[in-house]
Amino acid sequence: MSGSKTAQRPKLDIDRTREQLLALGCGHAADQLGDVLDGAVAKEIAPHVFLDQLLDIELAGREERRIRTALRLSNLPSGQTLENFDFAFQPAIERSRIETLATGAWVRGNETVLLQGPPGVGKTHLAVSLGVKTVQLGFSVQYYRFDELMTALRADAGLPPSRLKRRKYMSTALLIIDELGFEAMCREEASLFFRLVTYRYGRGAILITTNKSVRDWTELLAGDEVLAAAILDRLGNYPRAFETYAAANHLNARSAQARRVDREAYPRLIERLLAVRQRLIEADLGEGIATDSWPAR
Repeated sequence: MSGSKTAQRPKLDIDRTREQLLALGCGHAADQLGDVLDGAVAKEIAPHVFLDQLLDIELAGREERRIRTALRLSNLPSGQTLENFDFAFQPAIERSRIETLATGAWVRGNETVLLQGPPGVGKTHLAVSLGVKTVQLGFSVQYYRFDELMTALRADAGLPPSRLKRRKYMSTALLIIDELGFEAMCREEASLFFRLVTYRYGRGAILITTNKSVRDWTELLAGDEVLAAAILDRLGNYPRAFETYAAANHLNARSAQARRVDREAYPRLIERLLAVRQRLIEADLGEGIATDSWPAR
């Protein structure tokens, strides 16, 4: 009996429905209308459930198209994702920290991330992977190798602020700067980089990959200590700023050596601080100043 009833059901003409969906811009739903309707009839699905399925298909199709378009416009290299990054090959990288960055909270907060380490340890792969995740979360991303970015900055050096702020490297939610540090900047380039960082300060997130330790940035920025301090201040003024990853085992050894050097410098630094404090006291500028660990006298 049920088979007879099924056979007697009239064939539905869905051409007009498909045309209306196309007129509304719902091309993905229009393409799948026949299959979804056949399944709904066969399983006797309620009308509102059928409509939900059709809308889910349309939304998923639009999201896939948005991501595809955003990735193309971002200039991100293709094929590099967190899913195909070999964390086992780089055990010094804390996977949990990378996965935390992949949530995009630091992008929402207009913060800075620094991936630092020697060449060949996966910094670019991680940067691109985080860029892809950021696009999937709905943010705009622009990827530049540092030499490409500097070419753009020099070309736009004479633009007024009203036009400059519309450039992609200024307006994007996340700016990725890859391979910073292979060549030192001249004073003009350092000034242009400072202008970029200053404008994006509090307005957009930045991710930088570099082979240079922060302590070497003065040399990188044309030897200008004041400019280097100003740039680092703007880049590092957020809680998540400068998430630095020792990206290889041999980098850990270098870091340990640097820590030993720092410990050797502590006594000399303390001697200098004590001398300065004594001069302040003798000049009646430091008398009576005390803390829990540093008495007034």
